[in-house]
Amino acid sequence: MIKVLIVDDQELMRDGLATILNLKPEIDVVGVASNGKDAFEKACQLHPDIVLMDIRMPIANGVEGTKLITSCLPDTKVLMLTTFNDSSLIFEALEEGASGYLLKDMPTDAIVQAIMTVQSGGMVLPRDLTAEIVKEMKKKQATDQDTEVPKIIHDLTERELEVLNKLGLGLNNKEIAHELFISEGTVKNHVSNLINKLELRDRTQAAIFAVRYHISTF
Repeated sequence: MIKVLIVDDQELMRDGLATILNLKPEIDVVGVASNGKDAFEKACQLHPDIVLMDIRMPIANGVEGTKLITSCLPDTKVLMLTTFNDSSLIFEALEEGASGYLLKDMPTDAIVQAIMTVQSGGMVLPRDLTAEIVKEMKKKQATDQDTEVPKIIHDLTERELEVLNKLGLGLNNKEIAHELFISEGTVKNHVSNLINKLELRDRTQAAIFAVRYHISTF
C-alpha cells in the first residue's frame, strides 16, 4: 500500500481528494497539509511514500515545500497538483526534485495511476500540458541569453540524444523502447549513461534539460 500525504490550501479540495483516494485499495492517505511548510513538517512525522503537492499556496508554496522535502527526505517523492495557469512554477518544482505533475481536475483513476508510476520510479509529464508549458518557456526565453545548449551535449551518442528527446516528451522506458525499437533494458542503460554524462541527478532532471534546450520537440 502506498502512503500518501495530500497538500492543498483549500480544505474542500484536500479533504475531498483524501476521501476519494482512501477508497482505493492501493492507497493509504496518511495525512493532509495546508502549505509547503506544513507539508514538510507532516512528512517528517508521517514518512509518506508520495506527497501530492498543490503548487500555489500561502506561507510556503509547492516549490518551497518540494525543496524542503526532497532535500531532507530522499525516500519521499513529490507529485505536483497544477492548473494550466501554473506553468511558470511547474518547472521550478521539477528542478527542486518533484517527480512530475498532473492537473487537479484529472479523473481519480488517472491520479492513482500517476501515484503508482512515481512510486515505481517513473515520472509523470503529461504530454499535452508539457507542450503548453514549453510554449510559455519559449516566450520567456525569447529575451533570455542563457538558453544555449551546453557543450557537454556533444558527449552523448546519437542514440542517447534520441532517448533524451523522448524523456523530455514524458515517455517512460517501455514507451521509449517501443518507439525506438530497442529493449527496455537498453533504454535503461542509455538513460543512466546520459544522466551521468550530463551530470544530472535523475531522469526528471534529464527531461527538464531536454525541454529547456529544445532537444525535445512537440
